[in-house]
Amino acid sequence: MKLYSVEGNRQKLDAGAMFGNAPKALWSRWVEVDELNRMELACRALLVEGLNGQTVLFETGIGHFFEPKLKQRFGVYQDCHVLLDSLRELGCEPGDVDAVVLSHLHFDHAGGMLTAWREDQSPALAFPKAQYLVGSDHWQRAIRPHPRDRASFIPPLHDLLLASNRLRLVSGDFDELLGPDVLFRYTQGHTPGLMHAQIGDLVFATDLIPGTAWVHVPISMGYDRFPEQLIDEKQTFLEEVVAQKLRLFYTHDPEVVASHIQQEDHRFSAVDPITTLLEEI
Repeated sequence: MKLYSVEGNRQKLDAGAMFGNAPKALWSRWVEVDELNRMELACRALLVEGLNGQTVLFETGIGHFFEPKLKQRFGVYQDCHVLLDSLRELGCEPGDVDAVVLSHLHFDHAGGMLTAWREDQSPALAFPKAQYLVGSDHWQRAIRPHPRDRASFIPPLHDLLLASNRLRLVSGDFDELLGPDVLFRYTQGHTPGLMHAQIGDLVFATDLIPGTAWVHVPISMGYDRFPEQLIDEKQTFLEEVVAQKLRLFYTHDPEVVASHIQQEDHRFSAVDPITTLLEEI
């Protein structure tokens, strides 16, 4: 299998919201902000070629589906579908993707599944033959969201997935389409049914740990549904990562794609960071 980190559209969000109840005096050590107090966030994907004989995309980022007014609101500043351009640079056309694996359906992870916004044109699925793998528990949350997180979802996307007849709901440790080379685990603190994929020694941190700054166990986001539960899950998750000598793949860190985790006493830190992933396993 060949593994490639793939950059998608970036966004700028309020750093205070990204660090929950942590004070600026603390998080300003880790990130820089602009004049609007916004920090830059990657929306990164992973392309795996040769996985059970298939080309598989893990995550799709925020994409380019927002209309101009919402693009500005959510800090999406690039004027093209960066994910699709990045895939093409790797020689991968949308029609080459056999499966798309989503940790969850918040717009900054699933929006890249949609074609770019065009005035007076309805969105469509960007990958015309792909099977779409979503955790079954999270799917229930997505189609029946709580008022607190309703704005995080894209209702037209749910309808398109159902109409495609290519939606696969995942509930176990692996799915037959991908085989046992991809293992799944689940957490609930950020959103119910958040699905973490593991390929080899690489495991998706997704929004349990958006980037290296959130490796610190007490740090959570204002967007997390159940912060105390998330912190407990993060502690267990990181202990397992250290024990199994795994690497974390970060979807939102603006610089670091993946790292090992080091534990000293009760503190965790990201070590051996890489800024681009191109590997064969």
